[in-house]
Amino acid sequence: MKQTEFLNTVLPFKDKLFRMAKRLLVSTEEAEDATQEILIKLWSKKNMMDSYNNVEAFAMTMTKNFCLDRLKSKQAGNLKLVHSNYTDSSTSLQGQLEAKDSIDWVERIMAELPEQQKMVLQLRDVEQYEYDEIEKLLDMKPTAIRVALSRARKTVREKLMEKHNYGIA
Repeated sequence: MKQTEFLNTVLPFKDKLFRMAKRLLVSTEEAEDATQEILIKLWSKKNMMDSYNNVEAFAMTMTKNFCLDRLKSKQAGNLKLVHSNYTDSSTSLQGQLEAKDSIDWVERIMAELPEQQKMVLQLRDVEQYEYDEIEKLLDMKPTAIRVALSRARKTVREKLMEKHNYGIA
């Protein structure tokens, strides 16, 4: 596989690898490093890529495993979730502040979720993966995915409503 073929194969999902890494790791810098490491590993396996049914799923699995290994290592300092895809220029400053505050709370709540629920929620609701893709990526049964997703959504919803209704964290 030549460099251009490799780039044409990998570049379309490079941002997804980064977002997954960012969701699981400490910071943007850590996620960038992880993404770069995964791309290097993929490049070293470029001659075997044709044997994989789904290169994107393989890369996402590599990213997940690399990030979880990184978190288990001594480098697992402060986990911070940052997801900044939300922008809405039509709302007032007050509305923007409230929306940002809600997003911050969702990120904090997601940080407290068990690892499996956090990853299922990230893949399904943020990355918009289909259930069968998540099943392959995480090696989970469809019912386990639906249960984990339901529990994660319920926890986020309850804690966010508690925060909005009572002002309690």
